[in-house]
Amino acid sequence: MNKEVRLIPYRVEEVLNESKEKTPQGITMVQAPELWDEGYKGKGNVVAVIDTGCQTEHPDVKNRIIGGRNFTDDYNRDPENFMDNQGHGTHVAGTIGATLDGAGLVGVAPEVNLLILKALSGEGYGSYQGIIDSIHYAIDWRGKNQERVRVISMSLGGPNDIPEMHEAIQRAVENNILVVSAAGNEGDEDEDTEEIAYPGYYKEVMQVGAVDFDGNLAAFTNFNDEIDIVAPGVNILSTYPDNKFARLSGTSMATPHISGAAALIINQCEDDFDRELTESQMYSQVVKRTQPLGNSRSMEGNGLLVLTNYTSSLEDKKKRELKMSIEQ
Repeated sequence: MNKEVRLIPYRVEEVLNESKEKTPQGITMVQAPELWDEGYKGKGNVVAVIDTGCQTEHPDVKNRIIGGRNFTDDYNRDPENFMDNQGHGTHVAGTIGATLDGAGLVGVAPEVNLLILKALSGEGYGSYQGIIDSIHYAIDWRGKNQERVRVISMSLGGPNDIPEMHEAIQRAVENNILVVSAAGNEGDEDEDTEEIAYPGYYKEVMQVGAVDFDGNLAAFTNFNDEIDIVAPGVNILSTYPDNKFARLSGTSMATPHISGAAALIINQCEDDFDRELTESQMYSQVVKRTQPLGNSRSMEGNGLLVLTNYTSSLEDKKKRELKMSIEQ
């Protein structure tokens, strides 16, 4: 196995057979339920999750998976087998879009569709070529009803600036896909030192750092001049293989909060503006919904994602109220 790129190191805090916490604390912290109450749950949007795959039969995510592909040597390179044999990808997928059904737990965007692209092996490694191929696949993929990817989520990284990977990301952005990636967990809590991982460090990428539930920067989160936003990334509860649940810590766990939130924001803004958002508009609308935490830009970017931090016109509010009354 080519070990050019890897999962950003993360911590498994706890594995559970059941989840008593139906709405994980991270989901509440970014105020996703408030947008659900307005009717925005990610419906109609596809998030491509480039990771270790996903347990496709996990009760909380199986109805959200719209397709997938394997880009690793696992399963004898069978392109149709994108099962998660590591755990990380299933956890990320659940945070983005676990179904709101009263069982298990829920993700940020419980009606989003997930395209599972397995670019990392059971050992947590992959090739840059696998990442590049996954990005191009996400761009070109079309669903049975001509669905297409709106967001690419990557909780992975490597030390090298690879021109072909950068070009693939630029092509995604040109195709109006928001690319979200983890900042990395090599942080030393020193503002004067930079920790850089790619693809997160590319300026075209929304790079995500991590905070705990008190809004304090995680001790491990990377600092650099391309950090865009921070989200919950410590003791994050989500889905895990074998129909289980787990609490994990890392910028890998913060990233899917942003990816799922983008799907909600796309729903909301495209309703308000009555047109499709461009990638730059998606980025702008996400960073508008932040709360500064009092740290420098290199530490927290624009601040903590808070989905209710936006101002609506009276006309937009009336449109939402009408939409909700029709749906009810």
